[in-house]
Amino acid sequence: MAALAKLTAASLDDVSAAAGRATAKAAGVVVDDTAVTPQYLQGVTAERELAIVKQIALGSIRNKLIFILPVALLLNYFLPALLPIILMVGGTYLAFEGAEKVWHKLSGQHDDDKPAVEKGPEAEKKIVSGAVRTDLILSAEIMVIALATVSHQGFWSQMASLVVVAFVITLLVYGVVALLVKMDDIGLKLAQRNNSAIQTLGRGLVTAMPKVLATISVVGTVAMLWVGGHILMANLGADGTGWFNAPYAWVHHVEHGIAEATGALGGLLGWSFNTLCSAVIGLLVGSVVVGALHLMPTNKTHAD
Repeated sequence: MAALAKLTAASLDDVSAAAGRATAKAAGVVVDDTAVTPQYLQGVTAERELAIVKQIALGSIRNKLIFILPVALLLNYFLPALLPIILMVGGTYLAFEGAEKVWHKLSGQHDDDKPAVEKGPEAEKKIVSGAVRTDLILSAEIMVIALATVSHQGFWSQMASLVVVAFVITLLVYGVVALLVKMDDIGLKLAQRNNSAIQTLGRGLVTAMPKVLATISVVGTVAMLWVGGHILMANLGADGTGWFNAPYAWVHHVEHGIAEATGALGGLLGWSFNTLCSAVIGLLVGSVVVGALHLMPTNKTHAD
């Protein structure tokens, strides 16, 4: 029994360490996920914000555990060549969403500013379904990155590590999102305190949060283009496809050259170049999809 307990403890340590490495490896996409989600809560009344964040978080954990995890593990075991293709489909959808927001903004169209709760429960369902659909793509990228980190382990250890990653990342992302959307309410509470310094802090939060959320909305759109473009670029020449590795190889080569040539800021500048290239690719591919969809007869009929 002592030997079994020791073996179990060692296995749990391995799972925890692997989950930690996998979470760190997927940190970039986690940041994007955190930036993308708050924009879905625009037009939602303060009373419904946390309820909607909770629904999106539950949808996210369902995406990871019920859909992504089993499919990723089985494909990785039986048909690993399909994983990059599935990721490219998701990357294209993400690029489409980002490009659609860009062209929507450039065209001068404006959404109805009435809060979603006043439009009825169907509007809230649309908000949640849209956010969960986008989360599916980002979560798939996170889980596949995590899977690559723990692929040297046995099947059950991989599954346990990915379950831990799924819960940790979901709690992290939607905890931060909940904090962001309620920060103005926290500011109002602080502004009502007796302490003048706390009141000043509270008023500052109330004044700043609309600008912060507007900035996050822009960052979220850029993140869609960036992550979508990077998924496409990285997986186009991945093992199992090998169709066209030149874009990723060239960008990676230039990124490495910038990093070596610019000293202390090299890592940041190289990463920025890679991110810019990914976003441009995402915008180009997404714009093609947006244009194709708007040229379809069904859309013309609907517009008429």
